[in-house]
Amino acid sequence: MSITIQNLISESNKTAKNKGWWDDENRNIGELLALIHSEVSEALESYRITGKDELSKTWLSKSGKPEGFVIELADVLIRIADLCGEFNLDLDQALKTKLEYNKARPYRHGNKKA
Repeated sequence: MSITIQNLISESNKTAKNKGWWDDENRNIGELLALIHSEVSEALESYRITGKDELSKTWLSKSGKPEGFVIELADVLIRIADLCGEFNLDLDQALKTKLEYNKARPYRHGNKKA
């Protein structure tokens, strides 16, 4: 199955709304970014458990929930897509703009390690 950025945004936001995650109208950007960060932290924890050689390894928890490093990365994208869907942000265009800009940047700009 292939998915576009717009499909990801639409599906993520629709599912979040159907599951009640937008029932509280007081959700704010800070909270949403913290939730994205929590998924990144879960990816780190999964990496710490499985190590670099098993980044693509996935499994089901006892409850049937998919687990693993790459699953947590998927959760990061889903959270970002949901936020973009709720606030009508054009992530597709933003990605194109940023990718194009990055191509024009100098090699290891700023002499940074990573």
